[in-house]
Amino acid sequence: MKKTLIVTAALAAFATSALGAPLNVLATKTAIDAQLDRDYPALDALYKDIHSHPELGFQEVETAKKLAAQMRALGFTVTEGVGKTGVVAVLKNGDGPKVLIRTELDALPMQEKTGLPYASTATAMWNGEKVFVDHSCGHDIHMAAWIGTARQMVARKAQWKGTLVFVAQPSEETVSGAKAMLADGFIDRFGKPDYGFALHVGPGTAGEVYYKPGVLTSTSDALDVTFNGRGAHGSMPAASIDPVMMAARFTVDVQSVISREKDPAAFGVVTVGSIQAGSAGNIIPDKAKVRGTIRTQDAAVRDKILAGVERTVKGVTEMAGAPPADLTITPGGKAVINDQALTDRTAAVFKTAFGSRAVLTPQPGSASEDYSEFIIAGVPSVYFSIGGYDPAVIAKAKAEGKVLPVNHSPYFAPVPEPSIRTGVEAMTLAVMNVMAK
Repeated sequence: MKKTLIVTAALAAFATSALGAPLNVLATKTAIDAQLDRDYPALDALYKDIHSHPELGFQEVETAKKLAAQMRALGFTVTEGVGKTGVVAVLKNGDGPKVLIRTELDALPMQEKTGLPYASTATAMWNGEKVFVDHSCGHDIHMAAWIGTARQMVARKAQWKGTLVFVAQPSEETVSGAKAMLADGFIDRFGKPDYGFALHVGPGTAGEVYYKPGVLTSTSDALDVTFNGRGAHGSMPAASIDPVMMAARFTVDVQSVISREKDPAAFGVVTVGSIQAGSAGNIIPDKAKVRGTIRTQDAAVRDKILAGVERTVKGVTEMAGAPPADLTITPGGKAVINDQALTDRTAAVFKTAFGSRAVLTPQPGSASEDYSEFIIAGVPSVYFSIGGYDPAVIAKAKAEGKVLPVNHSPYFAPVPEPSIRTGVEAMTLAVMNVMAK
């Protein structure tokens, strides 16, 4: 019995790659950590530089240049301008699988309020307006981990074979950058990867890794409505058809589609994030613009919600005696669906490397992500997450009954250490597991 236990424990340190080659997970992680001790100061500096100088979707010119320069220095063959501002870096190392590793380049049009010493004060033009720009989704953490993983793979060339395809994708926040890269001939120019990996930082515990086979994210649709009214003096509302009233009524009434028409057990969200109308308090404008997002995970639920949105827009305008509204629903990112077999193999590595800090996510998330376009193009993939908050901060917030800021909050501030380190560890192990000699 004792001999059997010893053999079992020894085998637990290994995982079998998709090619059948054994990966010594614990030994590989030890080597990764040793190199990270040397690399981390440079990765931290890169992260803070990118965080302080964010760029919006399809405007990521300087960010792309920074990543391209780093990858060229590591010996990758780099192509810039793929899908307008995307970067593809390729490193061939003998016969073997072609593996895609993706990061995002873009930030969000919002003002940072974290108070960090390296906080962004950048501005840019967005939809015709000057706006602040902030990496409040965590893409800066992803980019640092992406470069860190590339460093690790170069240092370990003797231990793997195949072709690395590192992809820095533009404009994820508009769920259009992956599609732009594919439309620019990504598959024809660089070949279809055999496997793909991507990660995302979130408000979980730093040092933890989260994975889930199957459906992981939601499908997104962008909602744009212009309510057409009749302008008038603010003291003479009877002379107007008030589009602000229509926008407000729609914002409230559309929630009845969620609460009264959709199965309460099925996921579905309609969120209005922007209402723009008028110029002064004593003027009733003639137009009001409403922008929002629709998130679903089931096709039938999506159809029901889209029909309900259209019906609500029509009802609101008819109630006001207004001209028809201009409604546009733009399909965005499809749900990310992780490959079952690849997720199972990757999960085995995560469990060995991180122990209880490798966590199976029980339910799909509500956010959307256009990495799904690569999966739809035929790349079996694992998209996983890493935590970004200090455990002490999480415990304090819980004790005080407070909710920590999540992605897209102006206060979202994942700790770079150990978030970047965990991202490098997890991504390197996942890639090595399908490429090990």
